[in-house]
Amino acid sequence: MKVLMFGWEFPPHILGGLGTASYGMTKGLSKQADMEITFCLPRPLGDEDRSFVKIIGMNSTPVVWRDVNWDYVNSRVGSYMDPQLYYDLRDHIYADFSYMYTNDLGCIEFSGKYPENLYEEINNYSIAAGVIARQQDFDIIHSHDWLTYPAGIHAKQVSGKPLVIHVHATDFDRSRGHVNPTVYAIEKNGMDHADHIMCVSELTRQIVINKYFQDPRKVSTVHNAVSPLSKDIQDIVTKKIPNEKIITFLGRITMQKGPEYFVEAASMVLHRTQNVRFVMAGDGDMMNQMINLVANRGIADRFHFPGFMRGQQVYEVLKASEAYIMPSVSEPFGISPLEAMQCGVPTIISKQSGCAEILDKCFKIDYWDINAMADAIYAICAYPALHDFLMNEGKKEVDQITWEKVGYKIRRIYDEVINNSKKN
Repeated sequence: MKVLMFGWEFPPHILGGLGTASYGMTKGLSKQADMEITFCLPRPLGDEDRSFVKIIGMNSTPVVWRDVNWDYVNSRVGSYMDPQLYYDLRDHIYADFSYMYTNDLGCIEFSGKYPENLYEEINNYSIAAGVIARQQDFDIIHSHDWLTYPAGIHAKQVSGKPLVIHVHATDFDRSRGHVNPTVYAIEKNGMDHADHIMCVSELTRQIVINKYFQDPRKVSTVHNAVSPLSKDIQDIVTKKIPNEKIITFLGRITMQKGPEYFVEAASMVLHRTQNVRFVMAGDGDMMNQMINLVANRGIADRFHFPGFMRGQQVYEVLKASEAYIMPSVSEPFGISPLEAMQCGVPTIISKQSGCAEILDKCFKIDYWDINAMADAIYAICAYPALHDFLMNEGKKEVDQITWEKVGYKIRRIYDEVINNSKKN
């Protein structure tokens, strides 16, 4: 089974859960001996783990003809792509897209992060996908999230191979219903052209069926999972302050994540006890609004904003926490609660999150019910037996939710889609 996969981010350089999921999924799939995955990224930096996946940089894929010698190519693209692959791709250049931002090798210039000209970058990425699809040998195409749906469609049109798209979120989740018509059009176009649609939760599947008008027979739920903790993370030792309990929110500080409900619940808890500190780790367009809300509630001395965290920093703050909260208004899945439970941290999640479909050993509350959220926080802090039960049973539950199992489910979908495409 050879898979041509299109993604927008991959560890260690990530902006959110999409990169984490892409890594775990590809690694889980790679456990199958006959699985070969080629993962296309806008701009790999060379320090990605390539032990189980072949990575191609779209920024190193030539879309404009340039007559350059081997030594020059080797010096310029060696860190991103095998020089021989560069020459192989040159044989499949089919047009001169001189209007794009290209460097002196004829490769697209990518910023490596979500840029202001995002729609143009998506278009450029999809053009490079056509070159890749002409050169690579594959059985099926797998596109992650709306950013790469146009690339998947182009690759399908070029190769005639079936397309599976993976819906990690929709604009209905990100915007609380105030949908961007351009994003919606890209999302729906990807779904319409897809031979099969994978959704990270049944919650998301129902949105795809009802808001994007897709045939339920071609839409499946494939829940996310977690990767085993590395030894470095397992060995992290945190020093907890005596008589101080830390409650953590970790994620984008945007309206989708419900940060204001976390602040209001914190205020209620601090009216009942003073031995608790609250941490809102992350960044986003509601950061200043949350800082002002904390000040207005008079709890600034017990509330902290450490900023965006990644890698080991995330696990350091989780292991120092008494509880973790994800009060999302609309969360397609939400991997962070699983990561917290892996670390033995009692967890509170909103019923409006996809991970609530597969987690039992945690508190589940409506995102708007700040009274229930405050009660859950207070109970975890005040009753050691409850804390220890959630700590131990939560870890046992999450340890059974593995990417390898997800990989086998995805493989069955691949097989079914390929068989159906041959019949048609």
